[in-house]
Amino acid sequence: MMYDQKRAQQPADHTRGPAERRTPGPEPLLPSDEQDKIVQRLRHALNTFADTPREALEEAESAYDEATAQLVNALAERRRLLRAGWQDQAPEAQFDGPRLALRQYREITQRLLHI
Repeated sequence: MMYDQKRAQQPADHTRGPAERRTPGPEPLLPSDEQDKIVQRLRHALNTFADTPREALEEAESAYDEATAQLVNALAERRRLLRAGWQDQAPEAQFDGPRLALRQYREITQRLLHI
């Protein structure tokens, strides 16, 4: 490996961490705080199962129901935004907008199929 003089002269705070080196992935369907709340409820259900199995199962079921409801709402909103982006365009409009929308539909549908 060769010595990189330019890189060696950069200040220490200029180095990029692993998060900066990664290519950004798809945007999460649910906000992280909502995900955290659901995961917390599932952990609670798992931790209390030995003492109160029925209540733990009800808590897990409730967390599942909330997660699916939030996903349905998030997907409906995403669909509404995508549709609004291409539906009102004139038929002779360039392909860039519709092409982007088609790519986003494909990405979301593929993500759903891999759940």
